[in-house]
Amino acid sequence: MKVSTGWLADYISLEGIAAEELAERITDAGIEIDGVERRNKGLSGIVTGFVKSKEKHPDADKLNVCIVDAGQGEDLQIVCGAKNVAAGQKVPVALVGAKLPGLEIKKAKLRGVLSQGMICSAKELGLNDKLLPKELQEGILVLPEDTEIGQDITKVLGLNDEILEFDLTPNRSDCLSMIGAAYETSAILGRELTLPKPERDIIEITGPAADAVSVSIENEEHCKHYTARYIANVKPAPSPLWMQNRLMAAGVRPINNIVDITNYVMLEYGQPLHAFDADRLEGGTLRVRLAHEGEILTTLDGQERKLEPHMLVIADSTKAVALAGVMGGLNSEVTDATVNIVLESARFDGGTVRRTSRQLGLRSEASLRFEKEVDPHSVIPALNRAAALLSRYAGGTIHAGIVQAGTADVPNRIIKLSLDKLNSRLGTDLSLLEVKTLFARLHFSCGDAEQGLLEVCVPTRRGDVTLEVDLFEEVARLYGYDNIPTTPIEGPTTPGGLNRAQALRRGLRRLLADGGYQEVMGYSFIQPERSTLFTALTGAGHAVKLAMPMSEDRSVLRTSLIPQLLDIAEYNAKRRQSDLALFEIGSVFVTEEEQLTRQPREFQTLGLLLTGSRAAKQWNIAAEPVDFFDLKGALESVFAYLGLEREVVFEGDAPEGYHPGRSASLYLNTAAGRVKLGTLGQIHPELQRKQDLEDTYAAEIVLEPLYQAARTSIQFQELPRFPGIERDIAIVVDSEIPASRLLETIRENGGSLLQSTQIFDVYTGGKMESGKKSVAISLLYRHTEHTLTDEEASEAHGKVLEALQQTFGANLRK
Repeated sequence: MKVSTGWLADYISLEGIAAEELAERITDAGIEIDGVERRNKGLSGIVTGFVKSKEKHPDADKLNVCIVDAGQGEDLQIVCGAKNVAAGQKVPVALVGAKLPGLEIKKAKLRGVLSQGMICSAKELGLNDKLLPKELQEGILVLPEDTEIGQDITKVLGLNDEILEFDLTPNRSDCLSMIGAAYETSAILGRELTLPKPERDIIEITGPAADAVSVSIENEEHCKHYTARYIANVKPAPSPLWMQNRLMAAGVRPINNIVDITNYVMLEYGQPLHAFDADRLEGGTLRVRLAHEGEILTTLDGQERKLEPHMLVIADSTKAVALAGVMGGLNSEVTDATVNIVLESARFDGGTVRRTSRQLGLRSEASLRFEKEVDPHSVIPALNRAAALLSRYAGGTIHAGIVQAGTADVPNRIIKLSLDKLNSRLGTDLSLLEVKTLFARLHFSCGDAEQGLLEVCVPTRRGDVTLEVDLFEEVARLYGYDNIPTTPIEGPTTPGGLNRAQALRRGLRRLLADGGYQEVMGYSFIQPERSTLFTALTGAGHAVKLAMPMSEDRSVLRTSLIPQLLDIAEYNAKRRQSDLALFEIGSVFVTEEEQLTRQPREFQTLGLLLTGSRAAKQWNIAAEPVDFFDLKGALESVFAYLGLEREVVFEGDAPEGYHPGRSASLYLNTAAGRVKLGTLGQIHPELQRKQDLEDTYAAEIVLEPLYQAARTSIQFQELPRFPGIERDIAIVVDSEIPASRLLETIRENGGSLLQSTQIFDVYTGGKMESGKKSVAISLLYRHTEHTLTDEEASEAHGKVLEALQQTFGANLRK
């Protein structure tokens, strides 16, 4: 927000304080000032002059010889090359000895003709000529006819002004106006504030406005209050020079008196306004409604916009005439032929305006203010202020009354403040009177509540002050952060450390990195179609849609880590990096609702991906591609690290997204029952082809159950002192029985003597019966206190064989 100190001085005295000091004090109070810009770029000796005559230069076709009255007692002869110079104009004249940016004016002869100065353009005066009306952007600057001759040009153009660049945070939208900046400056300096009283300047001459125009709101959740005034017989013309100067100082290009007044009041009050050509409104009505499906509106910038049903528009009886809070329509534009206008002032919902503006890529000064919510108590004052200015500077006749719909009754917020709590939080010793004085500077009224409490009335213009702690902040910044004493930190100190989950997560990262895996970090946002892949862990839920996505490719939260691991693998493979071992630890999200109303479920998972070769090819070693068991071994090392190698079971099945014959699911056996832990396997060949990948293996497991069940303490075991007895068996079972279930049954029935089991052979085909397989297992029995006897080993071994036979119908292979 560009704040002119000259304009600011209309509301508050700035006498005795330089712009730099003011900028420093405002910054110290919490609003950063990015810089102070002086509109005078080093001008001196430039006055207004009157061109009495213009003649062609005798020896140059492109030069003119002008006789100019510059209020110096005698006329000056000035040679000028501008195409638009003409007799009868008021123009800026640089006298001999005058200084312009990078130039000093001297007497000179141009092609033999004496020139006693220079007629200046806006650019030569250091102005941003692009902010001038188009007809004045080239050639000399033509001043209004009523400009006084001989007057210093810096006063005429308001160049003795400094501009403060307010760098506003989103919560301080109250300072997106000159009056808001004046309230802030008044509070900081402790000086009296004088505001315009537009209701006193309104002179209603003719009949009721309601006879000429009607307004209505069809969707009150999108527009709380809509007001309008009818002003007849306006005369479009250039606005007063002082108003143009203030608009240009704020970075706004003047257009004509009607448009300039709406922009001026928007900058003054922070309340956007819009003027419609009343004679182009069908039925003399304005309706606030949602757009129709496929409705088209050409906006003031000449662009044809296709509207959607969630966009709010202003419409007459037949068509849309404006995008509410964003930009007016070309079909109701104020032109030089406009006679009657309807002036709009409203309070539109910020979220609705933001969505429309963002979707159409159409940002305006109006939408910027509506998005941050305007002050509901400025809607009518701003309307009256603009109407009064239109009456004065556009000759308009104001019809009696305001036509309005919705409610303007928005109460100020009452917040209770504890003086003891305030002083405790700030480390101060402020009295009740001092606190009341600070709030009075902010124009917050105060009243005593019960003992030690204040009731503070916060005006609606300060929408950022909603809680008691916000009042603490207001007191602190006005009292002065430098005045708050420094207090040493007291109390017990707690050494930092990792909780159980953090420590285990760090250990897993170290374990996998030591095992040759590289950690990656993927986006939490993915394409909607990718969220339907690998959902075995999150279940039949919905992906969480973002309210304001960066792009369509990043519009939902991920439901699995694997799709992005595949994207990373594809990216690397296209750059000839095809041997990859990757892992990521991150969160995935899911909700059971199509329209989110509560917090979605979040799971922290570990994702692994393997593709390419186990090791680089050597002269004496052929490259071997990774397979399912490389991935399974990595997971087994994870479970061993957590002390859960015996509690995790692999079961062959075909989870969605994997190769149906080379995949499995993982389960964790707990005291409460079996919990699904994750999935692993080769990626489905069709998905591999889509991503241009060779055989790729991936796994994803949920970490929370592992964190809860992990055995983090190190278990020491005495080295064996007595020999063990090894028994090998080969049993015939159904082919579909997982080997893990065989080992699980053996461990459950082997008793304390069984020390270890190891599968050393699996045989199918040949003489083996169809649907059967032979599994050879080595079992080691040992007693910790004495040498194991054959009888003891045979008894334990017999229980194992019996359990295998009863559970799986297993037979010893002959």
